[in-house]
Amino acid sequence: FMKGTGHGMGQKQLPLAGLRVLDLASFIAGPVAATVMGDYGAEVIKIEPPGEGDPQRKLGQAHSIPQHPVNFCWHLVNRNKRAIVLDLKHADGRAAFDRLLATADVMVVNFPLKVRERLKMRYQDVRHLNPRLIYASMTGYGESGPDAEQPGFDSTAFFARSGLLDALTYEGGPPAFSLPAQGDQMTGMNLFAAISMALLHRERTGEGSEVSTSLHASGLWSNGMLAQGALLDAYVAHRPPRTKPRSALANQYRTADGRWIQLTIVREDKLWPELCQAIERMDLVNDPRFATTEIRRANAPELAAILDPIFAAHTWPEWKRRLRKHEITFGLLGVLRDVPSDEQAIANGSVVQSKVDEMPRTITAPIRLSFAAQPTGAGPGPRFGEHTDQVLGELGYSAADIKRLREAKAVA
Repeated sequence: FMKGTGHGMGQKQLPLAGLRVLDLASFIAGPVAATVMGDYGAEVIKIEPPGEGDPQRKLGQAHSIPQHPVNFCWHLVNRNKRAIVLDLKHADGRAAFDRLLATADVMVVNFPLKVRERLKMRYQDVRHLNPRLIYASMTGYGESGPDAEQPGFDSTAFFARSGLLDALTYEGGPPAFSLPAQGDQMTGMNLFAAISMALLHRERTGEGSEVSTSLHASGLWSNGMLAQGALLDAYVAHRPPRTKPRSALANQYRTADGRWIQLTIVREDKLWPELCQAIERMDLVNDPRFATTEIRRANAPELAAILDPIFAAHTWPEWKRRLRKHEITFGLLGVLRDVPSDEQAIANGSVVQSKVDEMPRTITAPIRLSFAAQPTGAGPGPRFGEHTDQVLGELGYSAADIKRLREAKAVA
């Protein structure tokens, strides 16, 4: 299925080289799917409307995003793409799009359903132009049902509607709140998976197809364990405070240097004695209050009260040494200031060098392939309309044609 399109063909080590992807989506979830395809060799052309284009160009100004003069939100999700501006409501702009669509392998769209119908941008409206096209649809709540037309963001559809925020809420406290774009990034990967299966189907049958996912469906899948319980009318009470945990061995403890450790001991029969050795409290092993898993959990607040000052007596590096020695399952509650120096992230290619001078390092997609090199050297997100003339020229438009289209405001 790797038909050549010129751009990207030199990246023979990347599995999607030769594919052309049209990214008509805005904000984050839809564009993420196209970004990952670009990471693995596809040529991605971002199509934006006249005016201000994709609102994500200004996402860095949001109050919930770290403020910085570098527009890193744009670079992260739109790296290595070419950008053109087409007015799909203008007959000549639509004609240019149709010509481009005929050359494409994948089209990613997240227009509201009514907008797709009005613009004639549904799958049934475009498939005749390219029977091998993979039409990838991103929605907030899916394409059928009473809320199909409702706009959705990851905070509302992925986190709130799915029960994730409810599950994260502490007993007696206000509802939890989501962090920027977490649901979008996850949902974009789900659409990427759907596109990959559609490409395999096309390889086997020669047929194009329509694939989709939604923020809501992705949120339910991410919250699958609790949501599946809810389908059986089984529910977990709101999270108790850490001083009254359900299990003191699945709890968080603060160290002498102000860091927090997440203790998650599942095999208590094996690891309870090991933990007692690590904390140098062997007297607790045979303490009748903590003799069995069942009794330890019944007395979890009492055990947590014992463990709190023990963990507070030593620094994180010391606990890391001790807990590793006894093969205890634990983790540091990382803070964002840890990310730049995280040796594990660097060693495994999660943080790599980029080609953006003002943003020297970036985050990679969470995929590793034995048959292909991990992409590195991510380039910048494109400027608004940066490649309009270039792409139209490749489609056979002359300089005079492009000037005419620009004067008619069909392109920009």
